[in-house]
Amino acid sequence: MVKRTKNRWLIALSAVGIHLSIGSVYAWSVFTNPLMEEYGWDLSAVSFTFSLAILFLGLSAAFLGHFVEKYGPRVSGLVSASFFSLGILGSGLAVSIESLGLLYVTYGVLGGIGLGVGYITPVSTLVKWFPDRRGLATGLAIMGFGFSAVIYSLVKGALIQSVGIANTFYILGAIFLIVMIASALYLEKPPHGYMEGAGQGEGSKRNMDLSQLTANEAIKTRRFWFLWLMLFINVTCGIAILAVASPMGQEIAGLSAAAAATMVGIMGFFNGAGRLGWATISDYIGRPNVYTTFFIIQVVTYFVLPSVTSAILFQILLFLIISCYGGGFASIPAYIGDLFGTKQLGAIHGYILTAWAAAGLAGPNIAAWVREATESYTATLYIFGVLIFIALVISLLVRLDIKQLKESKDTLAS
Repeated sequence: MVKRTKNRWLIALSAVGIHLSIGSVYAWSVFTNPLMEEYGWDLSAVSFTFSLAILFLGLSAAFLGHFVEKYGPRVSGLVSASFFSLGILGSGLAVSIESLGLLYVTYGVLGGIGLGVGYITPVSTLVKWFPDRRGLATGLAIMGFGFSAVIYSLVKGALIQSVGIANTFYILGAIFLIVMIASALYLEKPPHGYMEGAGQGEGSKRNMDLSQLTANEAIKTRRFWFLWLMLFINVTCGIAILAVASPMGQEIAGLSAAAAATMVGIMGFFNGAGRLGWATISDYIGRPNVYTTFFIIQVVTYFVLPSVTSAILFQILLFLIISCYGGGFASIPAYIGDLFGTKQLGAIHGYILTAWAAAGLAGPNIAAWVREATESYTATLYIFGVLIFIALVISLLVRLDIKQLKESKDTLAS
């Protein structure tokens, strides 16, 4: 009996289900004030919960990437659902007994592990199901991660008002458990040889895989570290802008506090839309061109922003930066597939995501330190402009490696 191949668009929907759930971590700030007011915890103590979750996201993505490749997306998805949901449910217990330490363990450590595994599992699977539309497929899933913060910030706020903090954690934990298990159970690798040759037709825009490397082979190449640095710089600058957008808008463009808050909300939309938009565009113009475009746009934007006095223009430029920030996350898995193949894409993606963990610490701290030292955001923007220029140079250097790989592949083929 021939096994029926699953619908790849339902596989994509399952991936979105997982990312919509774990992406709720970006709405953590909704809990900040209620936790401080109800339990007397200070801001740094509450904020550390989120930092811990992002740290363990990066660590688990790096160390469990091989687990994802070995056991497949279904098992990995169920592991993610278990850790993340247990972390959220445990956070309800931690809050109910007023234990900050337990909150760190549940939301930060357990939830963070679920985040890391849940982030790379659907993405590595989709790249294999959509060899002809890698950017679109990974953009869909990672868009879910970006938009989740917009959705769950409203949901969490309403629940906290109506049922309290602990019950909000319990309700969300139950919802995530159901959605993530249902999503994980539909995930699986495509059959061997699925859509083999897709995108190889005449006029195809898709670059064929330039090599098939294991994760341990990939990290020994120069191009791996070029990708790592590009993601690190893009995230460092973008996450810092997200952290200080409101006060910076008030200082430079003269926005009111209410207008700045609205701007931050709209930035969430561009973060999500940029993930799908830029990743889809990369299917047509190629990943190298997309990254070079990111950095050209941002170099100009960072150097222009300090002198912008128009509130509308200031916001448009900020939305451009944030769309590139989101697009960088969504385009990197497809870029990895192009350069290293899909043999161990989940593991390689996990290693690359350590750049996210490092940038999460570097970006906001650089922005805060420069702001305090200079009493202005102008110097911060110029520093980020220089960093993005370095990333632009790296994006051009990667092309030399790609050219060499193509030449060697053509030589072998002839």
